[in-house]
Amino acid sequence: MSLVAICFLAFTPLQIAAVSSLNDKLSHTLAFLYLALLCDFSWPEADWNFTKALSLLGYGLFIEAVQAFLPHRFFSLLDLAADGLGLIIYSLMLPGLMRIAWVKSLRQKTANA
Repeated sequence: MSLVAICFLAFTPLQIAAVSSLNDKLSHTLAFLYLALLCDFSWPEADWNFTKALSLLGYGLFIEAVQAFLPHRFFSLLDLAADGLGLIIYSLMLPGLMRIAWVKSLRQKTANA
């Protein structure tokens, strides 16, 4: 459902013309940090790894490629870099998250289900 929501936001016309602003890049970073968390905890039997990160970065590239063909959107390498930054931030946050007992137990329960 999150992927559908992100595609909707990425492909629909904007009310305000798209600009390369800090707010836009922050939105990309937070969206991909969130997607990394969802992806990682959806498949807890596999640790957070290059395959999961590359899959999400591929999704970001897909979004940018589609936007290149939309009249109201455009392809942006900076958006893709912000997506990658979100994945890197998740990678750096994960060890700290796993120190929280309820997060660790949630992951273990999910893996054993």
